[in-house]
Order: sequence, then structure tokens, then C-alpha cells
Amino acid sequence: MVGPAAQTPIFVGIDIGGTNIKLGLVNDAGQVVASRSIPTEQSRGAEDGCRRIGETVRQLIAESQVSSAHVVRAGLVSPGPIDVPRGRVLRPGNIPAWWDFPIRERASHHLGVPVTFNNDANAAAYGEFWRGAGERFQSMILLTLGTGVGGGIIIGDMLIDGVHNCGGECGHILVDPRDDAPRDSLGKSGSLEAYCNALALVARVRAAIVAGGNSTLASIHSADYEITPRIVAEAAEQGDELAHGAIMETARWLAIGIVSLVHTIDPDAVVLGGAMNFGGLASPLGREFIERVRTEAHPRMLEPLRDTVKIEFATLGGDAGFVGSAGLARLDYNKGTGPITSITNS
Repeated sequence: MVGPAAQTPIFVGIDIGGTNIKLGLVNDAGQVVASRSIPTEQSRGAEDGCRRIGETVRQLIAESQVSSAHVVRAGLVSPGPIDVPRGRVLRPGNIPAWWDFPIRERASHHLGVPVTFNNDANAAAYGEFWRGAGERFQSMILLTLGTGVGGGIIIGDMLIDGVHNCGGECGHILVDPRDDAPRDSLGKSGSLEAYCNALALVARVRAAIVAGGNSTLASIHSADYEITPRIVAEAAEQGDELAHGAIMETARWLAIGIVSLVHTIDPDAVVLGGAMNFGGLASPLGREFIERVRTEAHPRMLEPLRDTVKIEFATLGGDAGFVGSAGLARLDYNKGTGPITSITNS
């Protein structure tokens, strides 16, 4: 049987996060040949980051015994906002030392191959579409739940970037128009992210405790220790009703956002990814969470959509970003002859 490294050409996938940079070599069939994670160390600046990316990729090539001649293009993705046509990181909140940096050009310099640049959530969406939960669908929406709420939309075999590179920013759709609604990471009130990200879940728990709710997390709150979604999930799994209710409230708000997206896009599926999946299908809590999303969303949908639009968990986990970025590089290498093109203003 031919191994992954023999199925050429090979593409590099790079997913930049606030804490870590995930890199991988991916073959033409979407199989991961090798991968690694390195610390972002964003305070050292973007040029240093690009240099370390180049060094790490060369190490992966050598360790995998891949011919460098078979590595033809790289895909690099970062948090938004970004300027795709100019290849620049603009002002992502979690990598401030990288703002206004020509990352596509500098990454290409250090890697020695052309670089395709895009938004991290778009790449995750493409990764799931290409080799994950969306592989059997023709169109899908990906929502990533974590520190923020990211999104990516694929419909009619197109990745939606938009004229201003803000297409698919699903976490910023409005779900609550009240002036005093919670605010998201960009200071906007009432967005889906403001109700469904990790900070929102923790804030919901703390507010319920302050209001007199009974919870095993009260001692952590009173001591002003950090409460994380994982801690909330563990409490819920152990029977803490307040923690469980906060998670199910997150599911309700997520369903409200999904309904608006489904009525706008009419996709085959909505796929839920990111770190805040409460264990996914492997966990009773994760299964209850996604079932609550479905039961809250379906009655609010137009009738023809209720039994046809699927709501599923993502399957690639933390690999979706670099797999998807390699896939986007593959599309550019094939000059648009692949299954997806990208709608941009370039």
C-alpha cells in the first residue's frame, strides 16, 4: 500500500493561534503526513514567528523523508480580521504583536514556496468539508466554539470570503438587539459570540451564583479562582444543576443563531467545532448539548428544513485548521480546478 508521503504533491498547512501554531504536511488526498505544534510566542513578533515556521517545516520534511521538491505550496491561516488580497494580518485581538504585518510575503520567504492566505475559521470549515464531518455534504456552515465563535460557510461548492473578507463571520450575527445585552470580544453587544463563547458561559455561571443559585462552583467563585468551560462541564457531569443549566442555555442561544444562518444559507448541514464541545459524541453531556441545540433549532426553522438540515459535531478536532489551510493551498495550486473556489474581491 502506498504511504501518505508517497502521494504527491505535498502541501504545508499552518494554523496560527494566540497560544500555539499548528503545522502539518498534507498529501494530495488530504492525509496528514506529519504534524507539529510550536508556541506562538506572539510577543516576539511576526517575523520571528515566520522564521520559526520555516524552520519547523524543514524539520518535518526531513523527518518524514519527503523530497522538498514535492512540497509545492503552503496554506497559512490566522485569526481575523485579515486582508486576504494584500496578504496581511490586520488587528486580531489575540496576536497584537502581529498587527499590520505582511504575513503571506514573509511566510513565503521563509518557506521557499508560494503561500495561500485565509481566515482560520474558513480553513477549519474547508478542512471539515474536505476530510471531516462535512465530507458527505454539498454545502455546510461551520461554527467553532471557544474563546470566540468563529464561522465558515461553504455553499454551491464555494467558500464564502465576501468582498471585504468578512464573509462567514457567523459569530458576529445579532441575536439580541437590547442595548444592555452582553458584549463580545470586539465590544459589540448582542452577538452570537457574546452569548456562546467561553467567557459567556463562565459569566452566566458566575451571575447565577451571585443571584443565589446553589452550585459546587460557588466556592471557586467566592475565592475568585478561574472558572473555565471544562470546570463547568465537569461540575455538570457530576450533577451540578446550575452548571448544567448554563450549558443548556448556551445551546439555546446557539440554536437561535443557527436558525438565522440556516434561513439565510439553506445548507445541508451545520457543523459544530472548537474546544467547547463538552466532550462531543464521546460524552453524555456533549450528546445532550448537541441534542438540545437540535431541539431548540428545529421548531424555529421553516418546515421543509427541519428534517433535512443536519446539525453535527466536527470530527477533525484541532487538526481542522492546518488540514483546511493545506487544502486551500491545494486549490490554488490546481488553479481553481478543485471542488471549491473562493469568493473574494481579488
